[in-house]
Amino acid sequence: MGTNANASMNNLFRIFTVPEAPDSTLGKLDQAISQNLAGFLQQHIVAEETDLSVLERDFTDTDIPDRPVFVSEQTQFLLDKVVAQSVHTASPSFIGHMTSALPYFMIPLSKIMIALNQNLVKTETSKAFTPLERQVLGMLHRLVFQQDEAFYGRWLHDSHQHLGAFCSGGTVANITALWAARNSAFGPQGNFRGINKEGLFAAMRHYDCEGAAILVSERGHYSLSKAADVLGIGREQIVAVPTDGSNRICVDALQVQIRQLRERNIRPFAVVGIAGTTETGNIDPLDAVADVAAAEGLHFHVDAAWGGPTLFSDRYRGKLKGIERADSVTIDAHKQLYVPMGVGLVVFKDPAKLGSIEHHAQYIIRQGSKDLGSTTLEGSRPGMAMLVHSALRIIGRRGYQLLIDLGIEKAARFAELIDERQDFELITDPELNILTYRWLPAGFAGALADASPSVARKANDILNSITRHIQKTQREHGKAFVSRTRLTPERYGQQPIVVFRVVLANPLTDEQTLVDVLDEQAEIASSDALAGRLEELRQLLGRPAA
Repeated sequence: MGTNANASMNNLFRIFTVPEAPDSTLGKLDQAISQNLAGFLQQHIVAEETDLSVLERDFTDTDIPDRPVFVSEQTQFLLDKVVAQSVHTASPSFIGHMTSALPYFMIPLSKIMIALNQNLVKTETSKAFTPLERQVLGMLHRLVFQQDEAFYGRWLHDSHQHLGAFCSGGTVANITALWAARNSAFGPQGNFRGINKEGLFAAMRHYDCEGAAILVSERGHYSLSKAADVLGIGREQIVAVPTDGSNRICVDALQVQIRQLRERNIRPFAVVGIAGTTETGNIDPLDAVADVAAAEGLHFHVDAAWGGPTLFSDRYRGKLKGIERADSVTIDAHKQLYVPMGVGLVVFKDPAKLGSIEHHAQYIIRQGSKDLGSTTLEGSRPGMAMLVHSALRIIGRRGYQLLIDLGIEKAARFAELIDERQDFELITDPELNILTYRWLPAGFAGALADASPSVARKANDILNSITRHIQKTQREHGKAFVSRTRLTPERYGQQPIVVFRVVLANPLTDEQTLVDVLDEQAEIASSDALAGRLEELRQLLGRPAA
C-alpha cells in the first residue's frame, strides 16, 4: 500500500476514534456546536420565514463526494442550512403539535447512548442495556397495572416472558399490541397451527369466518389503519364507532357494532380505548369499554400514547380509570415523558401475551435467550431506554406530576381566555392539555346560532376558509405556531368545522404567550386580505349589533 493510501487509511481511522483532549480540533468543534445549539434552543421564535421551495435548493446535489470533506466543513453546512432553518419545537409559542421542549440533560446523556452504539436486538450487542430496558418496561408496567413486588420479582427478567416491548413510537407500539391480539385470537387449535404459521386465509377458513375486525372510536389514530393493513385484515375492518359530544366513544354504539359484525360473520378480536385523542385530548370511558371487552371476549388495548403519563398525577389520574383493566397499553416516551423523538413502548398485563408474536433465529435470537429482539417488530434498535430510564429517575414521580398538572391547568386557563374574548369561539373544552377553538367575529355568534341550517353551512364554510388563512399566515410569520384540524361538533349539526388545535405540554409556555398568540390571530383576521370574506359573512348573517 502506497504512502498516500496509508495516509488516507490513517485519516479514515481517526474519524472512528475519540479526540484525546478537549482542545483538539474535534473537541473545539464539539464545543462550538454545543454553543450554537444552545443559542438556537434559547430563541423563542418558531421558525424563520423561508419558503420550503427555497430551502430545497440547498439539498439538490445527489452526487456522493468522491473525496471526503472536512468535518468542520460539514458541520458548518449543518449549522447554516439545517440548524438555522429547523423548527424551534422548544419555543414557548410552538403550541400546535405534541413535540415540546426537552430537559437539557438529555443532550449530554444522548451522547453516551450514541457513543456506545448498542443494538437492543441481542444481549451480545447490548449487555447492560438489556436488563436496563426490562427495568424501564417494569417501571411503566407498574405505573399502569400496579402489580405487587412479587409479580415484578417473578417476571421482570424472566427469559421466557416479557412485560412489554420498546419501539420507535406509538404507531409501532399499536401495531405490536394488535399483532399479539390477532395471533392470540386466531391461535393454534386442533390441527390448525395458528395464524402466525399458516396465515390469514387458513385462519379464516379454520375459524369459519369471513374476516376479522378491530373496533375504535371515530377519533382513533391513523396508526390503527396502518396496523390493519400490516396485519392483513384490511383497513375497512378498523370499525369506527360513533362518539358523543365530548369526542368519547359511545359504548352503546360499540355494542351494536360488535353485534352487526358477528351477524356478518366477521370476527372482532380487539377493541381500542383512547386515553387522549390526538385531535382533542379526550379520554374514552375506559371502565365501560373494559366491561364490553370482557363480556365479548375481546382484547382490550388502550392507546395512551399521549395521555398515559397523566397516571403520574394524583389529582388527574382518575381521568384514566379503567386503564388498569387493559390487556395492553401504548405510551409514547417522546411525548409527555419528555424524551427525544424516536421512542414508544407497549406494556402487556399478561407477561405471556407477547409470546404469540415471538420469533427466533439460530444466529441471533435463540429460543430461551433474553434477547429483546424476539418480541419486537423492529430488529436492530438503539438503546433509547437509557434516556427513558434517566428521565424517570431525574424528573421522578413528583416532577412528572407537576408537569402534567401544569399542562392541564394551563389548558383550562387558555379556555377561559378564549371565552373571555368576543372574537374567538371555544370548540372543545380541554379534558387534558389539548383544546380547539376558532376565530369568530364579535357579534356574529348569536346570528350564527339562529341561522337556518343552509345559511349556517354557508357561514361556516366562510369561517373555515378564514381559519385556514389565519393558521397558515401565523405559521409563515414564524412567531408562533398552532395547528389546525377539522371536527364535526354537535352544535353545528355535524358540519365539518376547521379549528385551531393547541397542545400545552411545554412548561416554558406562559399565559402571556397565549395572549400573544390570540392577539396575532385577531390581527391577521382584521387584515385587508380577509376583508372580502368578512363582508360575505356580514351579507349572509347581517351586520352584528354594535
